[in-house]
Amino acid sequence: MKYIQPLKLKVLMMMFFGTGILGIVIGLTIAPNFSSDTSILITFMGVINLSLGGFFGWIFLTQPSKEPDKRKRKPKGK
Repeated sequence: MKYIQPLKLKVLMMMFFGTGILGIVIGLTIAPNFSSDTSILITFMGVINLSLGGFFGWIFLTQPSKEPDKRKRKPKGK
């Protein structure tokens, strides 16, 4: 898998967690007033967003750190 910068992973993780929590809250509190199918769908989409946030968090925690390329380094003597 290609290396992804940690800042991008943190932003993606927070976006998915935020929208997931918001979707679950809206699906369980506001949406049942309209239709039961709508509330189930919104809650399910919130759970999927939480799962994606967990996936990006797992990538963030398990990805090896990127080391600089030794071939591009300048010698110290010159």
